[in-house]
Amino acid sequence: MDNGRIDSQLLFAQNAISNTMNQPELASPLAEYGYTEEKLKVGNALYKTAMELQNKQKKEYGDQYGATYELNAAKAGANATYMKHLKIARVVFGRDPGVSEALQLAGTRSRTFSGWLSQAKALYANALGEFGITKNKLKEAQALITDCEDKYNSQLKEKGEAQTATRERDKALDTLDRWVSDFVAIARIALESNPQYLEMLGIVEPD
Repeated sequence: MDNGRIDSQLLFAQNAISNTMNQPELASPLAEYGYTEEKLKVGNALYKTAMELQNKQKKEYGDQYGATYELNAAKAGANATYMKHLKIARVVFGRDPGVSEALQLAGTRSRTFSGWLSQAKALYANALGEFGITKNKLKEAQALITDCEDKYNSQLKEKGEAQTATRERDKALDTLDRWVSDFVAIARIALESNPQYLEMLGIVEPD
């Protein structure tokens, strides 16, 4: 669901419930139709839960976007080093099919992260000797690949948490929406002779 629409839905619920609880001219007629202070408190609790989950969902998606940004930045840096080493390895080992296969030198680089990661890890795990690159440089490059893998796992975790937060929020919003829909329907009946009171609840009747 669109966040703008959700925020409007929450604001409407907050105003309708709060105004009813704080305005005797609204509370009294609605109480006669079952919307007592106790029932309004139930609605207010539903609103607060939905609001908290909406804020949590925004935070979790913010965390996911941050993790994705960090992953993309890490991969870009690691890939630049990897591609340089790949070119060198192809020159040194390109005529040896066994080594070429072990280092995954042939063919294009995978477009998927998992495929790219597998190819890059194969080079640094199976490199025979330094092939013109010092061991320290190879270890540094391997650490960059490992860091990418760690950031990928972190991104997956954040993605899962964001999806869970969305499901929890949507469930709470559905519950709140049912409560508000019933409340609005009864308010239209209870306040039919006082349209200005309906407007205080944010309910605008068509002309």
